[in-house]
This record gives sequence, structure tokens and C-alpha cells, in this order.
Amino acid sequence: MVLVVCALALPLAAWQTEQQSEQVYELGKGVEPPRPIHQVSPEHPAKGFRVSGTVLIGLIVSSKGEPAEVHVIRSLEQDVDRSAVDAVKQWRFNPATKDGKPVAVKISVEIRFHDM
Repeated sequence: MVLVVCALALPLAAWQTEQQSEQVYELGKGVEPPRPIHQVSPEHPAKGFRVSGTVLIGLIVSSKGEPAEVHVIRSLEQDVDRSAVDAVKQWRFNPATKDGKPVAVKISVEIRFHDM
């Protein structure tokens, strides 16, 4: 069983992404967080393999609601981590907003694995 939890990251200073030309904002201070509208659960990388724990994934949600720069912040096991990253790359969001306009923000997502 996989439990997917969307957890927003602690506020970070606004910065430019390497792959995007849009500014990435911190949460809070008038920035409303993104909301997941399509989530894909990770697939188990190997049948019969048992693992429990949490993978923490960091990402940027673009102003179009697409994930970018998806990476592991806290690892569980290499194949499980890769499965979590591959799943989050397929997620879609209602983007964060600032002053009513869509903006990019940096967030983190917890993916919890239970006795797979």
C-alpha cells in the first residue's frame, strides 16, 4: 500500500530556476499554495520486496501546474526513490497564486510506503 501526502515546504527565498525563466516564489506572504488535481501513485519496483517508510520529494510547481526539478530530499531505498520521483513527475496541480495570478513555487511531497 502507498499513501501519498502532499506537504508544502517551509518558505524559501524566491529564486530563478535553471530550466525555467519564471521566478519561483516562497509560500506565505500572499502566495497561495498549489493544489494537486492529478496524482499518480508510485509503482512498486520489485514484486515481493517489503519496504516501509517515507520518501521526501522536492519539486517546483510551475505557473502552469506542472512539476519541474523533481528530486529526492530524504531517501528510503534507491528503487523506491526512483519510483516515487517517476510518479510525482506525472502529477498536475492547480498552480500557486500571488495577487490572483499563477506563479511557480517550491514545495515538498511525502510519499509513504507501507509493507510493499
